[in-house]
Amino acid sequence: MKSAVRAVLFDLDGTLLDTLPDLHACVNTVMAAHGYPAVSLEETREAIGNGARRLMERLLPKGAPLEERLAEFRSIYAENSCALTQVYDGARETCEELKRLGCRLGVITNKPHEATVRVIKRYFPSDIFDFVAGDSGDFPVKPDPSLARYAMLSLRVSPAETLFAGDGETDFLTAKNAGMRPLSVLWGYRTKEQLLAVGASEFVERFDEILRYI
Repeated sequence: MKSAVRAVLFDLDGTLLDTLPDLHACVNTVMAAHGYPAVSLEETREAIGNGARRLMERLLPKGAPLEERLAEFRSIYAENSCALTQVYDGARETCEELKRLGCRLGVITNKPHEATVRVIKRYFPSDIFDFVAGDSGDFPVKPDPSLARYAMLSLRVSPAETLFAGDGETDFLTAKNAGMRPLSVLWGYRTKEQLLAVGASEFVERFDEILRYI
């Protein structure tokens, strides 16, 4: 018998927030500044999921200086992370209901930590999440389970009591690596076929469907 869910951890990009338009715009600001070819929205979508470094590694032209362009991207995105971003339908309401039901809530993402804190503060009530962490350099990025384990330790819940909701292959693998219960959402940046290919088996198509797992 499965343990009762006492905590829900969320991925951020493609799960709680549609951040793709801002990420795409900021990447292309870097590209334009150096005369590189612009990247498409779809190319940006496919490159999302493993943090800013991998995003730029995947999108920069061969031979471009990664560290310099990555620093530029981080600076530009820090100032423009909320210009075009939107909350997914039902995200706030579902999180509020989860809190009412007694769940602890957290966010673990490969997005830079400063940008993570900024967008969560901008788009969600200040007291909704009990734990928020992005890539600060203190932990390896997902799918390494270290940050997820730290989140559960901070929330005082076990892996069996924790549901991890995310839209990507990285999120499913993080949940699996940390022993959490994975839940793949289908409104984000990956298709069901892509998620099935890494072993995902539990899916939701609307935010409020998460409530049935509680």
